[in-house]
Amino acid sequence: MTLAPGLGASYRFRPLSRRAGRASACARDTPGTMDNDEAKSLPTIAPRMTAAVEFRNVAKTYASSRGAVRALDDVSFDIAEGEFFGLLGPNGAGKTTLISILAGLASATGGSVSVLGHDVVKDYAAARRKLGIVPQELVFDPFFSVREALRIQSGYFGVHGNDAWIDELLANLGLADKADANMRQLSGGMKRRVLVAQALVHRPPVIVLDEPTAGVDVELRQTLWQFVARLNKEGHTVLLTTHYLEEAEALCSRIAMLKQGRVVALDRTSALLAGTASTMLRFKMDAPLPPQLAAQSRVTGRIVQITAHDAHEVETILGTLRNAGCQPEDLEIGRADLEDVFLEIMNGAPLPPAGVRA
Repeated sequence: MTLAPGLGASYRFRPLSRRAGRASACARDTPGTMDNDEAKSLPTIAPRMTAAVEFRNVAKTYASSRGAVRALDDVSFDIAEGEFFGLLGPNGAGKTTLISILAGLASATGGSVSVLGHDVVKDYAAARRKLGIVPQELVFDPFFSVREALRIQSGYFGVHGNDAWIDELLANLGLADKADANMRQLSGGMKRRVLVAQALVHRPPVIVLDEPTAGVDVELRQTLWQFVARLNKEGHTVLLTTHYLEEAEALCSRIAMLKQGRVVALDRTSALLAGTASTMLRFKMDAPLPPQLAAQSRVTGRIVQITAHDAHEVETILGTLRNAGCQPEDLEIGRADLEDVFLEIMNGAPLPPAGVRA
């Protein structure tokens, strides 16, 4: 029987024997006890859902010649089961350190991390069986074929007779024709596909992708995201770190942003996009921008992007370009994207005080 709101642990439900039945009237008047009829009339509490991944006040400090370096400072957030979650931040923000603690490759200085209720330190074996992690680095065994490497990886988790799932992984990741090739013979992009397959070979409910598409071709990106999106729809939880923010915007339902080891933004992707400037001017131009626009522009080669908050500001920007004799090409006016939000937060968000959650 589930306790109702306001009832403490002192209430105990006792099955009534024949002897106890004669004294039931007295028992009902005794503090801390109630009969079964009273218990049945109480409302029940819905069970608390277990988070797929739970970070609680995680801190990590490294010793260096210049003193202690605080890589993570009181990082706290949950990732729900079945969620596609993005973890973003500039280089050195603490993303890989946080994932290393989750994977058991590094120890936290403070706080705790759990995977589906299993603490990664106290119950590390169960926690790691629930995880499949694709690392940034290309790590492979040069003495085995692709299929052999996947069979060995299955064995690490005690999974036997896994050939049907291995064949499915090979097919979905474009590795079927490389199944018997030695790992040394593969290109960098193919090796990264094998890393993804190794992370998924024991069918983990939580998948962690640490910059999985860094330096890979468009075909692999499309193949990988189609397969991972399918797994997510089937109930797998996905944690993604990436510097390709268009991927995070398209895939992630919720996003956390780290800056200098602290969470500075944590919200649904749609809410983050709605909370920034709604209009972005994009155009191409060879000539230098007028000084009054250069400071507020983002320039990538010939492509210029300028934030505007309303129609009047759009007209002001275009007027400034005309007065300076500039001739923008391929002018587009659209909504701000996640990259715009990210830069606005990273450049403008003050860090929360130490010990305060974002």
